[in-house]
Amino acid sequence: MLPLMACSLLMTAGCNSGEQQAPGNTASEKNTPVINVPPFNADSAYQSVATQVAFGPRTPGSQAQQKCAAWMEDRLKAYCDTVYRQETSVRGGDGKILPCINLIGVINPKASKRILLLTHWDSRMWADMDTKDKDKPIDAADDAGSGVGILLEVARQLKINNLSPETGIDILFTDVEDYGKTEWGDDSYCLGTQYWALHPHVPGYHADFGILLDMAGAKNAQFPMEELSGRYAHDVQQQVWAAAGRAGYSSYFTYAKGAAITDDHEYVNELAHIPTIDIINLSLMTESPFAAHWHTHNDNMSIIDKNTLKAVGQTLLQVIFERAAAVS
Repeated sequence: MLPLMACSLLMTAGCNSGEQQAPGNTASEKNTPVINVPPFNADSAYQSVATQVAFGPRTPGSQAQQKCAAWMEDRLKAYCDTVYRQETSVRGGDGKILPCINLIGVINPKASKRILLLTHWDSRMWADMDTKDKDKPIDAADDAGSGVGILLEVARQLKINNLSPETGIDILFTDVEDYGKTEWGDDSYCLGTQYWALHPHVPGYHADFGILLDMAGAKNAQFPMEELSGRYAHDVQQQVWAAAGRAGYSSYFTYAKGAAITDDHEYVNELAHIPTIDIINLSLMTESPFAAHWHTHNDNMSIIDKNTLKAVGQTLLQVIFERAAAVS
């Protein structure tokens, strides 16, 4: 992913307080029905991140790509009703033909009310923001691994807590997101998502809304309101940030205006016409909107924090179970 514009950052008057409530049973106001939300297991999510990193950099054409894809497919099959594997080839910005593997786990496939949850899972080929070994691939513990780890644990919780059949969840792991370069143009990024948006796993697929995770597991992460998300899916963004507050994580999900980022959600909005937002760790205090470990070899397991994984995963469960209660 890359920033579309400089990060002009403003705090809104409606910023949540930093107080955290205990996640679980919540009611936002008097006489509001209590929603039973299962607890997100950050240890399980962390282990899933570590498993991905142990395969090595998951770059297009590598053995790690094949091994990690097989492992993710196996995990999705354990938690989902149906799993689709899209295996194709895409053309990189340098003209190279790259193997691409998208995986889609479907929960409650007959439900007409659906939520799309997605993240990319590939590693960047180059540590171009590092000061050494710039031509070597990165571990991508946060910038890929964290999103997969969180969504696998979300899927596990939905399985063991019997999500109501009226609510459908689709978990999309997209490949070849991070093969892009600025000089190749914005569309050199997010190649797997572009393919899926034009060739969905189900003909005519549509979801009520989508939530993208990107760099969602680092220490001291902050998730301001990414600007493109507000343009494409303002109501969804407001809904998710409010749910984060009810889950007890308003200190992570701040009502600050973040940079506009070219990321997978742009193509889901533009090509698949599903209103989709990006939960992405963005800096409010530096010239670059991205954290210091972005596209460097410091994006390894040492940067991953269970507290951040918990904040994001619990927020997603809050959104899902609130939605399920509303449509049941």
